[in-house]
Amino acid sequence: MNGAVSRLTKESTMAHPVDVHVGKRVRHRRWLVGMTQQQLAEKVGIKFQQIQKYETGANRVSASRLWDIADALDVPVAFFFEGIEESHENQTPMAEAVPADLLGDKEALDLIRSYYSIPENQRRRLFELARVLSDVA
Repeated sequence: MNGAVSRLTKESTMAHPVDVHVGKRVRHRRWLVGMTQQQLAEKVGIKFQQIQKYETGANRVSASRLWDIADALDVPVAFFFEGIEESHENQTPMAEAVPADLLGDKEALDLIRSYYSIPENQRRRLFELARVLSDVA
């Protein structure tokens, strides 16, 4: 019986891949809108530690809480499930060049936020420059 209890305890401490994916999407959107965990927690009516647990996938987000988070982050609930199919399929060689947890990379998210704060005509020129530089590399 001890083995069954031990196995059950281990299984319950492992984050489910869907919970991890949803948590990453919460973190991604929160960063893109420039919101702290504390600010999101206040909008949703919970403690920021709970947001931390959701973002790591350590805790599951209930449907009603996900609804509140989506409202606070101004996205449809479906946003949190986008790309989940691709995360379980084989990655192409090009995708392997990109870090697996790009949405969890603070520098990448800061870069994206900065990129979208640039006026559109300049942003397009920067995009073309980046494309040329990546083709050369």
